[in-house]
Order: sequence, then C-alpha cells, then structure tokens
Amino acid sequence: MSSVLDSLATSIPKAFEQAQISSANHQKNFVALHKLQADAAKHTESVNNGNSIKLTGERAFEDVFVDMVSRVLSVKKGASQADRIVRFVGSYTKFINEKVVEQRRNQTQDDDDDEDTPTSRFTARLIRFLLKGFVAKDKTVRYRVVHLVAEMVACLGEIDEDLYTLLRSSLLKRINDKEAPIRVQAVIALSKLCGSEDPDEVKDGEPTAIEVLIGVLGGDPSAEVRRAAILNMPLTPTTLSAVLSRTRDTDTTNRKLVYSAVLEPHCEAGSSGQDIGVGHPRALTIAQRELVVRNGLGDREEVVRSAAGSLVGAWVDVVGDGSNAKGKEKDKGAIEQDVVALLKLFDLAESNVVEDALLSVFKGRVDIFDALEFGDAFWADLTPERAFLARVFVAHCITTKDEARLELALPVVTALAFRIQEGYNALLEDIQAEEERVERDEVGTEEARQKREDERMDREFVIGEMLKLAVDLDYADEIGRRKMFQLVRDMIGQEALPENLVARCLDVLRILSPNERDLIRVVVEVVHELRDTSDPEEDITKDGSIRDETETNTDADNEGGTPAASVAPKAITARGFPKPVSAMTPEEKARADDIDLRCLSLCIGMLERVNGTFEENSTLEGILADLIIPAVKRKELALREKGLISLGLCCLIAKRMATNSFQLFLGQIQSAPEILKIRVLQIVFDILMVHEGEFLGKGSANGDRIIEFLLHVLDNTESEKVQALICMGLAKLMLAGMASEDRVLTSLIVSYLSPDTADNQELRQCLAYFFPVYCYSSPVNQRRMHKMFMPMFQQLSMAFKELEDDQDMVTPAQVGAIFVDWTDPQKAIDIHGQPADDMIHVDLASDIVKALYNQEMSKDDKKVLCQLLGKLYLPEKVDDDKLRTLKLLMHNLRSRRPLRDTTANNAFTRFDTALSKKYKQQLEDFNEDEYRQLEYLKDLFEFLDDIIPEDDEEEVVPKKKGTRKRRSGSLGTETTASSAAEDYSPANSVASSKQRNSKGKSKAKRRRLSTSDDDDETEQGTPPASVAPTRSLPKRAAAGKKKVILEAPSDESEEDDRESTPAPPSKNLAKKGGYRQKSREESKIDADIDDLLEADVTRDSIVDSEEEEDDVDEVNSILASDEEP
Repeated sequence: MSSVLDSLATSIPKAFEQAQISSANHQKNFVALHKLQADAAKHTESVNNGNSIKLTGERAFEDVFVDMVSRVLSVKKGASQADRIVRFVGSYTKFINEKVVEQRRNQTQDDDDDEDTPTSRFTARLIRFLLKGFVAKDKTVRYRVVHLVAEMVACLGEIDEDLYTLLRSSLLKRINDKEAPIRVQAVIALSKLCGSEDPDEVKDGEPTAIEVLIGVLGGDPSAEVRRAAILNMPLTPTTLSAVLSRTRDTDTTNRKLVYSAVLEPHCEAGSSGQDIGVGHPRALTIAQRELVVRNGLGDREEVVRSAAGSLVGAWVDVVGDGSNAKGKEKDKGAIEQDVVALLKLFDLAESNVVEDALLSVFKGRVDIFDALEFGDAFWADLTPERAFLARVFVAHCITTKDEARLELALPVVTALAFRIQEGYNALLEDIQAEEERVERDEVGTEEARQKREDERMDREFVIGEMLKLAVDLDYADEIGRRKMFQLVRDMIGQEALPENLVARCLDVLRILSPNERDLIRVVVEVVHELRDTSDPEEDITKDGSIRDETETNTDADNEGGTPAASVAPKAITARGFPKPVSAMTPEEKARADDIDLRCLSLCIGMLERVNGTFEENSTLEGILADLIIPAVKRKELALREKGLISLGLCCLIAKRMATNSFQLFLGQIQSAPEILKIRVLQIVFDILMVHEGEFLGKGSANGDRIIEFLLHVLDNTESEKVQALICMGLAKLMLAGMASEDRVLTSLIVSYLSPDTADNQELRQCLAYFFPVYCYSSPVNQRRMHKMFMPMFQQLSMAFKELEDDQDMVTPAQVGAIFVDWTDPQKAIDIHGQPADDMIHVDLASDIVKALYNQEMSKDDKKVLCQLLGKLYLPEKVDDDKLRTLKLLMHNLRSRRPLRDTTANNAFTRFDTALSKKYKQQLEDFNEDEYRQLEYLKDLFEFLDDIIPEDDEEEVVPKKKGTRKRRSGSLGTETTASSAAEDYSPANSVASSKQRNSKGKSKAKRRRLSTSDDDDETEQGTPPASVAPTRSLPKRAAAGKKKVILEAPSDESEEDDRESTPAPPSKNLAKKGGYRQKSREESKIDADIDDLLEADVTRDSIVDSEEEEDDVDEVNSILASDEEP
C-alpha cells in the first residue's frame, strides 16, 4: 500500500502534464486517476484505539490533486494549456460521480444512499479549496477558481447543505465582480445551479438564482456576460420574457443567438405532437410571436434577419399536426395546411408583421414556395388566412418578377369580381341580421355576439384582401374591367360599406380609371348621391346589380339638405327638398352626420390619390363649398377633423387656397384639442413642404413669423406627441434647406438634450436620427453646428448644474462629445461641386481655447473643454492663418490665464504637444512679435491684449510692512475679461473700461469689485503693480459700447435683464435662472462681496478698517452708489 501512496507524487502530475497538452488523452487519464484514487482510498489508519479511522490514502491523493490544481490558478486568461486543465478537472469530477451513480444502481435498495463516499469527500474538499479563491485580490486567481467551479457545478453529485449554501452565496457575490470574464463564469455556474434550487427554501427578501440571472440579462453592461446568461439560463415561462427582450440587445451576436441558439432549438414539439415546449410557437402569446418576428426580421443586421427567418421557417414545420413532422416527405396540400396553420397564430387584421414573416418563409424555404398552388378549389373556400396567403404570394411574385408563377396564381378578373360581390353581399346580410336582432332585443349571450362579430370581421378581412389583389390584376379583359369597375363604384356608394374598405375600393378605382379627372368625377358623383335625396326604389340591390345612373343629381347646392341613402328614406319630404336641420329628429341628425363622415372619408381617400392641381379639376369646387367648408365650421370634433384634413389636402394641390387658408390652420393650433392639433400640425408642415416659395422662400414676408410661431408652440406645449411632431416637422424643413435659422437649430438641440424630454422617446428617436444626417450631409451644416457649440455648451452645462433630483440629463462631457462627433469632417459625405471643409475642428479648437480665457467658467467646464481638445480631428494640411491663430491663443492662455486644474492642464499640454509635433515645419518660425505686424491678425491681438493676466498668486498673500499692497482689478478690466470670453470683442471691453473711468472723479475711492486694479492704483497715485510681461493697452474710441454698471439685485434689474437677454428656446431651460444675465451678475456680486469681507490681503482703505461693522457699511454704500443714476 505504501507504494501506491509513494506513486501519487509522480502519477498525478504525469496525468496533468499529459492533459494540458491535448484533450484527446483526457479519457485515458480519467481512468488512471480514478484507479489511483480507489487504491489510495483503501489505505487507512486506526486512531483512538481503533475507535476511528484516519483516511490517510484519500488525504494524500487530495493533497497532490489540489496542489496540481493550484498551479493553474495564476495563469492568465487565454492560455490554452490552463483551459485544458480546467476542462480536465471538471470532466474528471463528472467521471467519478457517474461511477458512483453506476455503482449505486447495481447495489441493493437496502444500502444507504446518503453514505459518504471517497468521491463525495474529494468533491467537497476541492470545492471548499476553490471557494477560498473567490475573494482573492488577484483577478486572475478569481477568474480561474470561478471557471473551475463553473466546470464542476453541473456534476457535483451529492453535497451537504452547508457547502451548497456557501457555494450559492459565493457565486452570487461574484455575479457583481468588477471583471466581466469573472462574471461570465459566475453566470454559467449559477445557471447550472438553478435546477437544484428550491424557491421555497430561499430566505425572505433574498433573490432566487433565476431572479439574479434575469437581472444580469437585462442590466449587465458587458455583452459577454449577457450572452452567457442567454446561452445558459434555463428557458422557462418565468425567464421567457427576459430572453425575448434580448431581441433588442445592443450586441448583434446576442440578438442572433436568441433566435439561433435559444428559440429555434426549443421550438420542436414532442413525439406525440401534444407535448410542446416553452419555445414552441403555440406556447407563445400573439404579442410574443409578433415581438419575435418584428424585432428579428426588422433588425438592421443581415445575420440577425437570417436567424429570424430560419426560426420562422422552423415554425412552419412544427405548427402542423404530427403527421407533418420535420423530416418526412410532405405533399403540397400538407405544406399549404402548415402555412395556413402558421398564419392562424397571428392577428392578421391588426398586425403588420405577418406579411414579413410569410415573405421570409418564401425567401428562405423555396420548397414551401414551390409547393403552393392556387386552383379553383382554393378560391372557392376562402378564409382570412388563405386570402392573405394568396395576396402575399402574388405580391412576392411581382417583386421578384416571377411571371410564370404569377400567371398561374392570379385569378380571372370576372371570377374575382363575382367572388368579391358574393362576399360583400354576405357581409351586408350579416350586418342587416344583426340590426334586426338589436331591434328585437335578441342579441343573445355575450359569447354568441362576440362570435358573430368575429365572423363579420373575417368576411370583411377577406373582402379587403381580394380588393388588394384586384389592384394587381391584368385588366386587358374589357368585360372583366367593366364588371370590376361597376362593382367597386356601387360599393363606395353604399353607407353600409365598412370604413376600412373605402381606401381599398378607391385603390381599385384609381387603377380602373383612365385618368385622375375620371376618378374625381366618379367620387364626386357618389358623394352627391349619398348626400342627395333619392327614391328607395333606385337604391343598389344586394345582388350587386347596377342602379340606373341617369337620375344622378350632381347639383352642388344641397349644403343645408339632409343626406339620404338606400335605407330608411323617412326623413325626405319631397325629392330635392330635404327637411331643415331644425326639423330633424335626433336620429335623423345622427344619420345625416354619419353620411357626411362617409363622404368626407371618400374625399380624403380621393384627394390622397390625386397629383393634379385643383384648377385642373373644377369638379372639386362644388364639393369644397358644399361639404368640406361646412364640416370645418362644425363643432363636432370628428366632422371638424375630417373637414380640416380634406381642406388641407385641397391646399396641397391649390397654391392660392393654401395661401388663403394657412392662417385658419395656425389658428386651429392655438385653440384645438390635442388630437385635432396633431392633425393640423401635420397639414401645416405638409403645406410648407409643398409650397415652399409661398411661405418660407426668400421673398416671403411671413417666413420668420411662421417659424417663430412654431417654436413658440414647441416651447409652450406640454403634449409629448405635439412636441415630437413639431420637432419632426422642423427637422424635415432643416434637412430640405427650407429653414436655416440658428434659432431653429438651437431649439432642436435643446429639445434633444433637455431633461424635460427624457421620457419623450418619439422625439428623442427622431432627433437622434436627424442630427447625424443633417451634419454629415453637408460641410455647411457642420460649420453651422460648430458655431452653435460654445453657446449651447454653456447653456446646457448650466442646466446640468441646476438639475432637480428627479431629472436626468446628459453630462457636459457627453454634450461636448456629441458636438465633436457631429462636426467631425471625416464623416461628412462628399457632395459634387461642394468643397470639403477640413478646418472645422481647427476652428472649434480655437473657440474652445478662447472660452478658456473666461474667468467665470467653472473648473469642471474647463476640464471638460480641455479633454475635448484631444478628440478633435487635425487634418494633414492646415491653413497657416488658422494654425497661427490657434497657437497664439494657446501660448497666451498659458502666460495670461494659466489653467489651475491639474487634469485640465495635462489635457491641454498633451494637445499643445501633439499640435506642435504634427505641424512642426509650419511652426518653426513661430514669433509673436512678427505676427503682430500682420494686418489680418489685428483682431486677434486686440483680443489678446485686452486679456488682463491673472496674479501669480491666487491664494491669500500675508500682509508685509513697508511693501506695496496688491489690489484687485478694476471693474473695467473685469468687464473686459467677461466680454472677451463671451463676445470676443476687445474693442467693446476697453470702451466700457474707459467710460467707467470717466464716470466721475468724485467717486475715486469707490470699491472696485474685480481681480485687478491697475486703473484704481493710478487714481490713488500709486504706481501699478508689475504683473506678467509689461504692455500698454491700445487706445480706442468708446463709441458704441453700452455703459456697464454693476447694480445690486432689484426687481427693475430683473425686468431689464429679461428684456435684454434673449431667452433660450427650451421652456425648461428658459425657466432656469442660470441662463439670465441677472443671475450671473448676482453671483459675481456675492463672490466679490465675500472677497471684501473675508480676504486677508490689504487692498484699500475700506478693508484696512478693523471694525467689521464699518466694513459692512462701506460695502452697502458701494452698492447704493452703483444704483444711483
């Protein structure tokens, strides 16, 4: 026996050495190790006088095995040898536990199954050893131990309850590890542990393993971790919704795996055809099936669409009966039944994804497409699914130009017309029978009534599909064409025609009409017939026969009349003389309104299909005066809405009418309810797009007022749909070049980034698509966006600082990154005849550096701007003037306004170094004195000369006897700094300073509230302190500069500031005080007063006073004097 124990130290390492080389020898080494373990387990020692046994052999085997495992824990991820050892250990654990199960199966039932075995003790020892590494500081060790546990956890056999609890809690902690690879292995291990977990044994308030995995699936930032959860989490009714939500995962591979690795393998039915799994299409709800098809077939990536198409093709095979199982030869009838069975799983009437699913089957399963045939037997028994199948099949043949299959599938025109007529007559009978039941109060039970309603909807759907099919027929047969024309013309002339069939009939009528004028004439005749009085004997019969149309009344003077139809002409007193509205009963009024609604629907459908002008179709004038205008004046919302839509469609084809009616639509926007406001806004934007020159053209007098009105509505509306619609309309105008005002772009940017629109997903999605398209479509647009950057950055940064607790908004760093991306010249498309503009980011860098001169800008904002510099694109060739300007700005920033924040300074230095290195040759002769002589850089140096250098010591300087006291800057120089940062106009700043200095000598001792006081020292007779390189300010006239007076906050100043400072376009940002000049002045006054009251530096006679009360009085006198005119 001792020889066995002695051989462990060499035999086990030998097995591990072979296992790390190749996986082919693993099975051989499993057998060898198991034999060694069994032999070692026989070696025991008696202790305590023979009362106990010491498992010496087992202990020795475990020690050597654990030592071998520990050697792999420090090997980093990616080493194939270590990965083979991990698989070897996991597979060996599985091997020995299977041996135990096999031995117990051969034992008698009297044996105790709970008895400890060498295998269970070995497994417990190894697990406890690995669990110690779960809390290791080294991420490599944590990864390896969790990986080993993940390989072993599915085949641990029987372990005690304490070890199971410890294992579960340790894995739950590693689920939140900061390293994604470790979380991946923890997810895999926890997924394998789910099957043995009893939810009833979980402590109250503690999540189950399934709940933790669902949280990981939807919330983990790593795509690899989510992928591990998708592939390993058991598919149950509890987890199904979470798995289906990953069809919208941000990672393409994850979306593909949901279809190919989860849903398709789980969609197979059982052997009996009755046992269906969780992923079977019949087990899913209609909403879940539509979600799978919509997200999969509508995905932007081809691999995901292919996987989704394969899944839908597999659904066809499994939804049929058991005789049609996959792998068996199917006849053509069986294949058709399978396709029909698939269509029954969807709501054909309400869903738009079923057609995509069927088309994917035709494309991906050619065998199914080739097996479908449409003979007379098919058309004789049409169901909603069969009618839908035929219509989509024909559409697919037309798209693919498969003329042979199309010829075989299309029915004869006359035959289809008779089938439509037959179905429509049956529908009318059902409607009439239901009305009679209601009159006799024999509606029956709710279930019976719902069943009859479903049957009526099915008939209606079949008729609609046949009408869609009729659009694609070949009307070379004149007899068939006339039959179809008469049928459709009579159908739209009946009140009983369902609303959703009106558009289908008009589509057929447009195909059958030789031109638009004939289509308009037919529809206008039908409208007059519906609204005009007629004898009941002349109504259309149920068998579809044609009424004599020689008596058709086409007069347009029946505006006040009561419409009559083929049913119940009791309201008619004499032909052509209807009752006045005051004499009608409520029932007659309701019927008259219903007829008007139907007529308006016909007009809307007709006008949507007309491209000619209103003047070319004089027939429309009568219907406009008799029907549309009165409907617009009605108070009933439904009539008014359709009337406005009809009038708007008329305006699209009548320029003069659009000009005269535009004010009417704008007025409706002000006072109409939300649903009507949405319709009117759609009309307004359509008119603006169609008649550009009349409203937004260069010669238009009202273009600015229209845009101003729309922006006003956007700022003041609270409806998310209205906001989204206006932003969508303005975005279209911007893309089309019809609106180019900066205020429109500003308003859209604020709407996109404002915290108030965080929940308006429609608006955010629209603008998220618009801005990249707008910017990348033209360098001119990128240049316009570049000019908007600094004002918008400052405005949005202030808004971010004033966010409320329940609001969410992008950070200033994200705002800057967005603008950098939008203005990237590398992403702009090449436009023929329009030169590329590679200098945009160079100019943007200059603007950012100029903004860094602003002393009022916060440290965080400066840090963000400095970090943005490193993300800018610097082209290979740069204009010398722009490069010199940028370099001068950066050089003077370091000497005059150095950055105090370390992070910002480091980022700025990196950019400066990169700039100097990239353009070394162009900057070799860099000399500021020589550049000062260049005329085109005059403005730049004027701006730089107006910048007052900061004191070298910003901290408080202790007082020294006999030395000149340092003073804060004058009010004029502070104005210069802020003005330079905002307007980049040094002339204005100096003019302001001169006006302030000439305000009056009597106030020479008035306290100056700023950071430098050169002028004040001159007035006091003390020479100015030497700061930075000496220079002289250029002398310029003060004309044109508004006198800047620092005033204490007051109601009057608030009013003035509101008038002088333009409000931002967003209503939420406009309400924030940070965007007004008043607030900036108030904060500056407070800061300066604090400097006066708290500074230790002796500045002037006011601060020299030792009594605090005197200091306060002096400050109050300063503020009072500033308020004096």
